[in-house]
This record gives sequence, structure tokens and C-alpha cells, in this order.
Amino acid sequence: MVLRIPKHLVRKGMFIETVECPVTEFQARRFLIKSEDAVRAILATSATHALVNQQQSTIDVDAVMNGAAKAQEEQRQHTLETVSQSARSLRESFLAAQAGTLKIETLGPVADEIAERIEAAPDVFLEVTRLKTKDEGTYVHSLAVSALMMQLARALGYDDDAVRELGVAGLLHDVGKLMVPNAVLNKTGRLDANERQLVRNHPEVGYRMLKQQGNVSGIVLDVCRLHHEALDGTGYPLGLKGDRISAEVRLATVCDVFEALTSARPYKKAWSTRDAINWMFDHNQMFDTKLVLRLGSMFS
Repeated sequence: MVLRIPKHLVRKGMFIETVECPVTEFQARRFLIKSEDAVRAILATSATHALVNQQQSTIDVDAVMNGAAKAQEEQRQHTLETVSQSARSLRESFLAAQAGTLKIETLGPVADEIAERIEAAPDVFLEVTRLKTKDEGTYVHSLAVSALMMQLARALGYDDDAVRELGVAGLLHDVGKLMVPNAVLNKTGRLDANERQLVRNHPEVGYRMLKQQGNVSGIVLDVCRLHHEALDGTGYPLGLKGDRISAEVRLATVCDVFEALTSARPYKKAWSTRDAINWMFDHNQMFDTKLVLRLGSMFS
């Protein structure tokens, strides 16, 4: 029997019928994996899956698959618990920011928790955060954007302090939505002009809210205020173009839009990871395509 398995489950002792990538990239076909070097070579390809012949393998392929399924379910339960607890903490922080009593240092541990979860299992994390309800939508969206920003920043070589600061920025980027009624945020139909303006005002409202705290870094403020800017100047609230948009804000924008596209909303269905990345890549006048491609590479 031939099984199609994700390439990250390929193991020494499996008999590979084919690796699903161009022959020019990986030539070997119908071979037994005899070394860890061969495993690493498969992992380095652009393939997402390989075809494995169970009968000709020298290890129990079913056992590998069952073990992976069990580990994934454990990861999922752990991630569900972390997201639920972190969403509650973030709700409290949003309310504290609204009251002018935000203790921003309390958000560092929240960022650390979700960074650990997305690093352990990016696809599982994305799956779990897509399950958000209407009531927790803004909070779980912010958790997901924060985790994506940290993972992407780490892949780009940012140091640990910078990664954590970007994580906090992601957590707070939508704090201004506290001032947008849930009836508007969760509306299934088209927004009227006044409702659209309420939504478009949230970055500026959030920026002013955080600015009044007096203990929020410039990067966190910029991400909150500018995450809806676009490279071609069509974004808001300031209509910034090109080099006037910092690397950190570009990173936040890519993660924010990706998370929004891949999540179900009252007015739309969730897009697949591939469709979201392709759409953003095709709109290179708006997004930094290098960041888009690096983000896409994080998911199988």
C-alpha cells in the first residue's frame, strides 16, 4: 500500500516512491531512506508530501503516522488552552488601556506563551485561532497576529528583545476596536458610510489610547497606528508610501492581512493559506513581497 504523507513525517527506513517536487529539484525515485542526510535532503525540497510504500519500508509506517496524529492532538489541546487563557488576559489589557491603567509589562509573558505555541506547531496554531467566536474575535485575531509577527521576525533574524516587542505590538495593534460597537464589527452585510468610518478610525483611536499611557514604545505605537498603511499609499490613516513605512509596520501589515484572509468573518469565508499568500503576492504594490514569501514558507 502506498501512503501520501507530509514530508516532515519522512523517516529513515521508509521506502519512497516519489517526492512530490520537480525531478530537477530532487531526482531520486523508488528508494529506501538509509540515512538522516537523505531525510534532510527531502525536507529541504519544495515538496509538501511524499509517497511511501509500506510493504517495502523497513519500519512501521502506520506507527509513525499514529504517533504523529497523537502528538498533533496533544499540541492542539495545549494550544487551545493557551489561546483561551491568553485571550482572557488580552481582554483585561484592552480594558486597562481604555481606562489609562495599562501595565504593558504584563503582556510580555502573554507574547512568550503564544510564541512557544506557534513555534511548536504553526499549522495547529493557525487552525486553533481560526475557531474564534464573535465575542472573542478581536482578541484571538490579535493573538494570532502577534504570534505570526514573532515567528516571522525570528525567521528574519531579529534578536529576542525585538521579537518580544513586536509580539506586544501585535497584541495591541487592534486595541482601538474597543471603541467600535460589536454590532458593526460582526455585521454580515455591507457597512454604511458611518460604520465604515468607525472601523477606519480604529488605528488612530488605538494610537491615542496607547499614547496616553506614557509607557509604550515607538514601535508598538507605530504598529497600532499604521498597520493599515499600504506601500502604494492607498492605506490609512496617513496614506504613507514606500520607504515612509518602516520594516516593522510592513511586517505587521503582512501578518494582519494574512490572518484576516485565512479566518472566517461574518461577511466572508476563510481562505486557504495558499490562496491568501498568492493574493498578497499578486498585490505587490501594497505588500512587501519578500515578507509575504517568507511568511508563506512557515506553513506546510
